Parts: sequence; C-alpha cells; structure tokens
Amino acid sequence: MISSISDNFLTETLPSAAEDVESVPELTILLPCLNESETLEICIRKAQRFMEANHICGEVLVSDNGSQDGSQEIARRCHARVIDVPVRGYGAALIYGSLGARGKYIVMGDSDDSYDFSNLLPFVEKLRAGYDLVMGNRLIGGIKPGAMPWKNRWIGTPALSAVGRLFFRCPVGDFNCGLRGYSADAFKKMNLRTTGMEFASEMIVKATLLEMKIAEVPTTLSPDGRTRPPHLRPWRDGWRHLRFMLLYSPRWLFFYPGLVLMLAGLLIGGWILPQPRRIGAVTVDIHTLFFCSIGVLVGFQAILFSIFSKTFAMAEGLLPPDRKMDKALRLFNMEVWLVIGTLLVAAGLGGAVFGVMVWERHGFGALVPSHVMRVAIPSGLSLALGFQIVLSSFFLSLLGMARK
Repeated sequence: MISSISDNFLTETLPSAAEDVESVPELTILLPCLNESETLEICIRKAQRFMEANHICGEVLVSDNGSQDGSQEIARRCHARVIDVPVRGYGAALIYGSLGARGKYIVMGDSDDSYDFSNLLPFVEKLRAGYDLVMGNRLIGGIKPGAMPWKNRWIGTPALSAVGRLFFRCPVGDFNCGLRGYSADAFKKMNLRTTGMEFASEMIVKATLLEMKIAEVPTTLSPDGRTRPPHLRPWRDGWRHLRFMLLYSPRWLFFYPGLVLMLAGLLIGGWILPQPRRIGAVTVDIHTLFFCSIGVLVGFQAILFSIFSKTFAMAEGLLPPDRKMDKALRLFNMEVWLVIGTLLVAAGLGGAVFGVMVWERHGFGALVPSHVMRVAIPSGLSLALGFQIVLSSFFLSLLGMARK
C-alpha cells in the first residue's frame, strides 16, 4: 500500500522541473505529528531559529498523521509546510514526509519537544561531508531524568541495538533514537516499507545492507512536554522491532538454528546408531535415535527456509543482492540438487528393501525393535531428505526465475 500510494504522492509534492534551482532548500526538518498541539509550536520555532542562526536555507515540514487537535493549523500559523498522510503509523508519516521533503538533506525528529532542535549542526555537518545516514546517540549524549522509562533505557534499547549489531553488523549504538539525518537520495535508495515504529530499525538495517556511509553523533533526550501519554507502547513496539530484524535476517531466524539442530541430530544419532549407549545410569537407544532423526529433518527444513526467504526477499527488493549466495546457487544448481536428492532416495529405498529382506528371513514374524529400527530410522530419514531436496530444487529454481 505504501508503495502504490507514495508513487502518486511523490509526483504531487516534489518541486517541478520549472522551479528555480536556487529556491530548493538545503535542509528539511521533518516533524511527524499526531495530535501534538501542546509541543508542536515549540519544536517548529526551535527548528526555525536553528536554521536562521546557522544561515541554512531550509524548511520545516510537518507530516500529519490525522491529528484532530488542531496541530495542522498551529503548523501553518508558524509558517511550516504541512502534508496530510493518508496511512496511519509512525513509519508512514516519515515515509510520506521524506518523499515530500524539498531539501537535499532531511533531519527527522519527534514533535514532543524531547529532542533538541537547536543543536542540529553536527547532523548537517556530517551530511555535508558525504554521509548518507547520521544517527543520534542518546546513550552517549545523555538521557535526562524522566525522559525514558527504565525498561526502555536499560533493557529495550540496549538489547535491540545489540541484536542489530549482531545480525547486521550495523555501526550504530542507539537503534531507537528518533533524531537522525539522511540525504534525500539515500532515502529513495533505501526503499523503506514498514509503517509502524519498526521503521526506525528498517532504516538502519537497509542503510547497512546497502553499504551506505553511516555516522553517529551524541544527542540528548529530555522529558517530553505533553500532558497525555506517549504513542509508544514499549513491549508491543519492541516486539515489532525484533520481529522485523528476525525477518530481515534469514541466517539468524532459520539458518543458524537449523544448522545447530541438524548437526546435533547427526552427531548424537551417529553415536547411538551402532549400539545403545550409556550416560551414567541412563541408557539411550532407538527412541533417542528417532528424535535425533526428527531433529535432522526439522533442522534441514529450517536451512531450506533460510534459502527460500533470502531468494524471495532479493527478488522482491526487500534485501540487496548477495554475491556469496548467488555464487553458491550457481555452484549448487537444480541439477546438482536433483542428483543429491535422487541418491538419498535411492539409499533410503535400499535400506527399506534390506529391512524387508531381514524380515523375510524371520518369516515375516516379530523382530527385535532395537535391531530393525537401526535400519528403518536412517532409511526413513534418507527418503524424507531426498524427496525434500528434489521438491525444493524445483521451487528454488522457480524463485530464481522470479528474480531474473
């Protein structure tokens, strides 16, 4: 929805080619707004005084998300430009606002007077120096008493920032800082999609994956000036950030857990396969071998999901191309996987035939489970893996055709 509407919105809001180039501002200070009548004017005045004091040609743009408290009239009275956003959500307001910005550079910040709009020069200087994204860092700049709930300060923000650095190697220490700057060109390349609070994480992740130049500058966070509760819902919004990062990292969501589970199943199962094993007073036998085979199967499925997800995300433009994965897919193409899968199916059928022959030698009567299941379980696992590989090779080739 964002994609289709924003294309029309972009053509309506950007300056026409006939405009005098000199009239295009260098900086847009973007304020997302939803019922911020108590603090909006303060933020606008601070932003305007900052640009005047530093001789910056710029504009203040209020991206309104459906306010019903007169925020739009306040913004116009303060000579800020206002756009009405047809899609609800923090991310939607910033996407439409960024698309409608006229400045070469954009600095976004909340309209609740918690960020210092009079001290934006470090952001502008980094942008002028060629950085694509400039992040504020509240953990370095300082969080004033009462400005952030303890669970956000000591749990949410550090945890989500650590996950982002681990998953994507992002050079950012404060993932959730709402004061950040970026160039208009960089924003278009990011092709951001999310409409909620997870927009903040998407911007950093996309910039990192696209190998953009990212910088951090210290910034402060003060208690907001509103009397009403904030829009932020810590647990819900924290989960949305984490969910986004998991979905954008098939390696950590599927591949690594699947690899660990598959290897554990193979190692423990291979240890038990020849004979029962004792661990202290406990004896592990075919029952454990059965669950090891399930672990191998589920782990392998998770690895397949990681490949499917990454291929689909690249085909849809959600993730940038991955040279290593492209090389691996060319090396292990459909024909190679078909051969591997066919060999596994043949091995599984061979084991099944051998089991039937053993059964026949015993007159198709009762067998000792601890003996026969040592053939049946690996044979069944080989059959399942073989068929999965054969079917998955065709599906992966179909995804590859979509990419091309």
